[in-house]
Amino acid sequence: MSELARYRGALRLRERWLCLELCNATVDWHASEHPVEHIQDYSDLVAWGREVGLLGPQASAELNALAAKEPKTAGEAMTRLVNLREVCYRTFAEIAHRRTPVAGDVAELNRFLALSLSAAAVTPASDGFVWSWQAIDLDWALWPLTRSAADLLTSDELDRVGQCADDRGCGWLFIDTTRSRRRRWCSMESCGNRAKQRRHLQREKLGRGRRSREMP
Repeated sequence: MSELARYRGALRLRERWLCLELCNATVDWHASEHPVEHIQDYSDLVAWGREVGLLGPQASAELNALAAKEPKTAGEAMTRLVNLREVCYRTFAEIAHRRTPVAGDVAELNRFLALSLSAAAVTPASDGFVWSWQAIDLDWALWPLTRSAADLLTSDELDRVGQCADDRGCGWLFIDTTRSRRRRWCSMESCGNRAKQRRHLQREKLGRGRRSREMP
């Protein structure tokens, strides 16, 4: 087993769950008609794994070397990863809008889950045991990501899944940790600020219209 073995509690995630991080960080404008894909080749996937803390330097180097040696297999692994990401995205987007996920997507997630369990093991850690997966496998990302999606679907945080309300198609998925559960944006600094500015301009325009009608 590899460096994937002991990542629990050490991941660098913006929305608490690895499956949401995959959906958010590897595609921009996910809900728009023209999403921007950031995983263009296998090295991009490895770089993402290092960024979130799933992979260390040695595993990253070995995976990149294996991908260079077996480009066709690496390409097929990327296709499976993107397929899993889109299944997760559609599933959690439906849940964010309080709709039932498509049965076919749930079935596909269960197929990935069965594959991930066949590649999984438990290994000792300082505070008990953790899930681990074989890292030097071009499908390495599927296993912890599928596990993350299954864990979120069966967790008490599922009803806190939300999606950015930006009308351009930001599509960011999040866990609403606010007490009021009224979070609407990926962040107030980006989409939230844009919406605030737009409301301000609309109020100014409305005010100017009222003043012009009141003029003698």
